[in-house]
Amino acid sequence: MKKKLTTVMFKGTPEQEEKLKAVIAKYQGVPGATMPVMQEAQEIYGYLPIEVQKMIADGMGIALEEVYGIASFYSQFKLNPNGEVAIAVCLGTACYVKGSGDILERLEERLGIKSGETSSDGKFSLEATRCIGACGLAPVLTINDEVYGRLKKEDVDKILEKYLG
Repeated sequence: MKKKLTTVMFKGTPEQEEKLKAVIAKYQGVPGATMPVMQEAQEIYGYLPIEVQKMIADGMGIALEEVYGIASFYSQFKLNPNGEVAIAVCLGTACYVKGSGDILERLEERLGIKSGETSSDGKFSLEATRCIGACGLAPVLTINDEVYGRLKKEDVDKILEKYLG
């Protein structure tokens, strides 16, 4: 599944940019350093918006397409920031068998975003995750680290009511 960039205003700070420049300088000339630079950049910003990808490409002397290709291929990289309400649906085996795919679909319908995206107002982000270690509560989703378990597709609307206001 190809990740999609949504249009959420980038809000990087000068301090973050200085940290990124220091990371790039640390890895300058090191073969195969693109991934570590991207990992550290994501630690600094929380995700890899196109503006940060461009800084990495320029700083490392590589094509922006190469950085974007890596960022969009590897699931460890996020192209969008977490929303104020960060929703993660477990798609691990136990959860999936018990219907988490249907729960994810319902969330996508209600929020108008797909897994891996953030709403344009920055309020909601939606992620499909692997096992979160709560198999006894399957299927499970988390919202800002609050765990909801033993869910049915019909539970989604009631859960969202708390956050839609």
